[in-house]
Amino acid sequence: MAHTSPVKEHPYSHLIDTLKDGQIKFFNPYKLNDPRYDKLPLSIRVLLEAAIRNCDGFYTKQEDVQNILHWQQEQNKAEVPFSPARVLLQDFTGIPAMVDLAAMRDAVAKHGVDPSLVNPKCPTDLIVDHSLQIDYSKCAIQNAPNPGGGEGPSQGPSRSVHSRPPSRGGAQCGGQRGSCSKAACSDSPGGSPASVQQIENTPLLCPFHLQPVSEVETALRNQEMELIRNKERLQFFKWCSKAFKNVNVVPPDVGAVHQLNLEYLSRVVQVSDGFIYPDSVVGTDSHTTMINGLGILGWGVGGIESEAIMLGQPISLTLPQVVGCKLVGSINPLTTSIDIVLGITKHLRQAGIAGKFVEFFGPGVSQLSVPDRTTIANMCPEYNATVSFFPVDQVTLKHFKKTNFTQEKLELLESYMKAVKLFRSYDDPSEDPQYSEVIEFNLSSMVPYVSGPKRPQDRVAVSSMKEDFQSCLDEKVGFKGFHIAKEKQEIRVPFLHGGQEYQLSHGSVVIAAVISCTNNCNPSVMLTAGLLARKAVEAGLLVKPYIRTSLAPGSGMVTHYLNASGVLPYFNKLGFEVIGYGCATCVGNTAPLPEAVVDAIKQGDLVACGVLSGNRHFEGRLCDCVRANYLASPPLVVAYAIAGTVGVDFEKEPLGLTSDGKEVYLRDIWPSREEVQQIEEDTVFSSIFKDLRGRMEKGNTFWKNVECSDSLLFPWDHKSTYIRSPSFFSKLSKEVPPPQSIENAHALLFLGDKVTTDHISPAGSIARVSAAAKYLMSKRLTPREFNSYGARRGNDAVMTRGTFASIKLQNRFIGKPGPKTLHIPSGQTLDVFEAADRYQRDGIPLIILAGKDYGSGNSRDWVAKGPYLLGVRAVIAESFEKLHRNQLVGMGIMPLQFLSGQNADSLELSGKERFSITLPESLSPGQELTVKTSQGKSFSVTGLFDSDTDVILFQHGGLLRYVARTLL
Repeated sequence: MAHTSPVKEHPYSHLIDTLKDGQIKFFNPYKLNDPRYDKLPLSIRVLLEAAIRNCDGFYTKQEDVQNILHWQQEQNKAEVPFSPARVLLQDFTGIPAMVDLAAMRDAVAKHGVDPSLVNPKCPTDLIVDHSLQIDYSKCAIQNAPNPGGGEGPSQGPSRSVHSRPPSRGGAQCGGQRGSCSKAACSDSPGGSPASVQQIENTPLLCPFHLQPVSEVETALRNQEMELIRNKERLQFFKWCSKAFKNVNVVPPDVGAVHQLNLEYLSRVVQVSDGFIYPDSVVGTDSHTTMINGLGILGWGVGGIESEAIMLGQPISLTLPQVVGCKLVGSINPLTTSIDIVLGITKHLRQAGIAGKFVEFFGPGVSQLSVPDRTTIANMCPEYNATVSFFPVDQVTLKHFKKTNFTQEKLELLESYMKAVKLFRSYDDPSEDPQYSEVIEFNLSSMVPYVSGPKRPQDRVAVSSMKEDFQSCLDEKVGFKGFHIAKEKQEIRVPFLHGGQEYQLSHGSVVIAAVISCTNNCNPSVMLTAGLLARKAVEAGLLVKPYIRTSLAPGSGMVTHYLNASGVLPYFNKLGFEVIGYGCATCVGNTAPLPEAVVDAIKQGDLVACGVLSGNRHFEGRLCDCVRANYLASPPLVVAYAIAGTVGVDFEKEPLGLTSDGKEVYLRDIWPSREEVQQIEEDTVFSSIFKDLRGRMEKGNTFWKNVECSDSLLFPWDHKSTYIRSPSFFSKLSKEVPPPQSIENAHALLFLGDKVTTDHISPAGSIARVSAAAKYLMSKRLTPREFNSYGARRGNDAVMTRGTFASIKLQNRFIGKPGPKTLHIPSGQTLDVFEAADRYQRDGIPLIILAGKDYGSGNSRDWVAKGPYLLGVRAVIAESFEKLHRNQLVGMGIMPLQFLSGQNADSLELSGKERFSITLPESLSPGQELTVKTSQGKSFSVTGLFDSDTDVILFQHGGLLRYVARTLL
C-alpha cells in the first residue's frame, strides 16, 4: 500500500541508496542503469519514482514501472497508477471523506477491531477555509478627494470617513489628515482577515493613516458568526484533528487552501519512516497546480478520487504526453512579471495542449522568479494543461531560503534531488530530456503594453505609444479616433496652478492612479513602481502638482510591504498617497480636477489623458473632460505621470531634467528584475512566511474554543442535519460475499446521451419542492435554513435525496426535463428518491439505462455514492466517461456497456421490463455478461472492469468496504 515503509521483499530493494551517512534511505531510479531514464521528462521521473517505491504487486505492479520507463512509446496508451505523497482537501470536499472514515471506525468497532486502526493511508491536509462568510464589513472610501501630485496636506480637500460609530471605547489613531475611529479602520477591506497580515516587526496599521490600531473587530465578529453557523462542522473537524493519524487540520482564519499549500505545506521532498522521496499532491482545489512552480508535481481532482487516494488507492492515469516549453531570449527591461505570465499563457493557449503535461526548460527559465513560475502554473485551466511543471533549480533553492526551510533541510533537498536527477541547470542543454513536442517561446518578444485610449482590448506597445496617440488624433471619431484637425493638434494652453504657470496640450496626463487590483496585485509590479519612484526622486524628478495622482492598494498587506520595503515615502513625494481601499478611479470616483485644468482642457478642446493600473477605462469614465484613458502597469503609470504626457518615446526622449539640467531617461531609473526580486524575497516573502508559520504554530483562540469529544468514535448527533453516519457499511461481513447476480431489477431511470455529473450529483441550492427540502422541513427547518447541497455534504440523507434532482435531467420515462421518474409497478410519477425508496422497501434491485458519454463532466463527491444509496446495482450505457466508470466500480456498482452497434433503441427496450444479470463465480476484466428481460429478450454487455484490482474492489462492494474488511 502507498506510503508504508518498504519491506525486504520489495521488488526494487536493490535500488535503495542512502544519504547523510546512511541515516536517510531512498529509492534511486538512476541505479536502474537504464539509458531511458535520462531521456524522461522530469515530471515523468516523479511518476516513475512513485511507482518504484509503491510497487506492491496489487495496486502497482512491475509492469507499470516498465511502462513508465518506456514512456516514449507508451505515452497516450498505457494506464499507470500514481500514488501522490499527500492529499489536499478544503472543508467542503473534505467533510464527506472524513465522515466516511468516522463511519468506518464504527463498523470495525462492531466487529471487535480497534477503531484507532482506521486512518488515512496517505497523509492528508484539510484546510477549513470555505466556511467564512462576510457578515460584517464596510465599504472603503469612495469619492475620496486626493490632494494631487506634490501638494501638501493643507492644500488638498479634506476627507471624511463614513463609518458606524466607534465601539468598545472607539479606539482612535491619528494621522496627517485627521483621525479615524477603530471601526472605520477595521471595517475597510484592508481590515479583513485575508488582507491584514503583519509584516514582521511592523504593527497592525490603520490603512488610511499608517498609525497603529488595536485588534480588528470586523474579523472577530465574522469569526463569531462562523462559529455559530458552522458549529457542527467545526466540532467534527476538531474531532478529526485529534482522532485520526495522518490528518492535519488547518483551522479557520489561517489562510486560503491554495496559498497555504504554496506557502506552508509544500515540502519538495518528504521524509517518512527513514525514507526520502519527492513531494507530490492532488487536491480538491482548482488552484492546486500552483505547486508545480516549486517543482512539486500536483493537480486537482474530485472529492471521490481524493478519498480513494486517502484510503490507499492510487490514481489511474493514461501516461501523458509532455510538451516541453523552451524559454529563450532575455526579458525586456521594461517588461513586468504580469506581461511575462500573460504572454506565456496566451502562447500556450494557442498551442492546443489540452490534457497534456507542460514542462519548462531552456535558458530563459532561470530569469523567472518563483512567483512568476507559480502564477504561470496556476494558469493551467486557462490553457487546459494538466500541469505546468518547473523542475527545481538554484532559483527555487534561493526562494526556500527565505521561507520555511532550514539550512539542513535545504542541503538534504539539494543532495536528494541531484542524486535522482530531479534537479535542473536550465543553462545546460545536455540535461534537456526528450519531449512529446517542443514549443519555443522567446522572452525578448514580450514587450510592455498599455491599453487604450478607449477600450481595454486595444493594446498598444509602449515603444509605439507616441505614434499611436498621434494616429488617434488623426482618425475619425470611433473606437480609437478623436478626429482633431491638423492645425489644432499642436495647440498649447497656458494656465496657472498654485501661483505657477503650466501648459497643457493633446496627450497631457491629468490623472495618474496606481491601483493594486486584479493582475497588478502581484507584489513585483507594485515594488517595481515603488523602486522607480525612489530612483526618480533621488534623480530630482517630480510629478507636476496639477496631475491628480493617487495610490489605492488592494489590501492592507500591499501597504505593509510597500512601507516595510521603504518605497512608500517616495510614492508620497511624487504625490501618490494612499487614498484608501476599494474601487475608486476605475469606477469614476476621482476627485474633481483643479478648475484651472478643466478650463484649459475646454478652452483648447484638448484630448487630455488619464493613466491607471486598473481594469476599466472607457471614454469619460474617469472624468468627463478626460477623453483618452490608458491602462498600464503600476511602474508605467508612475513613468507617464513624471513625463506629464503619453506623447513620449521613452527610448529617445528623457523623462525630465535634474536640477542641474541633466537629462534622465526611463532606462536610467527603471529597476532591474534582479533588484525587484531581491527586495521581494527579503522583504515580502520572508515576512509573510515567518508570520504564517507563527500563526500556524500558535493557533487562534477562535479554534481553541471549539469543543469536541476526545473519544475514538465520533459521537453522532442524531438531530444533526449537517453530519450523519452514512449507511455504506451496513451488513458488513468479515468474509467476501460471493458474486451476487441481479434478479428482476427495475430501471430507475431511462436516460439518453451525455448525462453529466451535474445531472447526477447534488449541487447548488436546495429547491423548496425537492425531496431534500421535504426531509429538512421534517426536521423543522425553514427554507431560509436549507443552505446548499455543498454545505450538507456530510449528511447522506440530504445528498441521496438530491441525487438525480437536477431540473435539467432528461428521463425518457417522463418525456420532459425534471427530477422525476416512473415508479413502474404503480405507474405513478414520483421524485427519483421517492421511487427508489419504494423499490428498496419492496426489495427490488435497480439499474439505470443510458446512452453515450454517461457521467461526463467534472468529478463530484456523490456522483457514485448517491446512486449506490438509492439502490442502483448496475448502469448499462453505450459508453462511459472513464473517470466516472472507475467511480462506479469504487462504490460497488457495475458499469456495463452495450456491445458495439447496440443500444436500448436497437434492442427495442422500453425500460419497463425487469432485468436479470447473472454473474459468474469468477469475474474477469472485460468479460461479457448476459442480460435477460422479463419480455424474453436476451442481450450481451461488457463488464467495464479494467483490471483484477477493479474486480476485487467490486466483489468487496467497493473501496470503502474493501478497506474496512482488510481490517477485519
